[in-house]
Amino acid sequence: MSRRCELTGIGPMVGHSVSHSNVKTKRRFLPSLKTVKLASESLGQTFSLRISNAALRTLDYKGGLDVFIVKARDEQLSVKAQRIKRQVRAKLAEQTAA
Repeated sequence: MSRRCELTGIGPMVGHSVSHSNVKTKRRFLPSLKTVKLASESLGQTFSLRISNAALRTLDYKGGLDVFIVKARDEQLSVKAQRIKRQVRAKLAEQTAA
């Protein structure tokens, strides 16, 4: 399981730990990932995704999983999230056609 957010694509970054004497040692900054169950309003089901805390706050701000995932770029999304995006788009197109 990779340390990468399934919705935003945020992964580990590399930098330096700087001591009081200004000695720099390499370190990794890992994203704060949580496994959460998110509900899709249009599909009527929940999905378990491993996302960052920042992505969780963004979902609340944007108005839910459906709104966020439809507008997200495919390069950022994991394969699982891309599959959810296709399902949501198909369901929304079906609702607007009816």
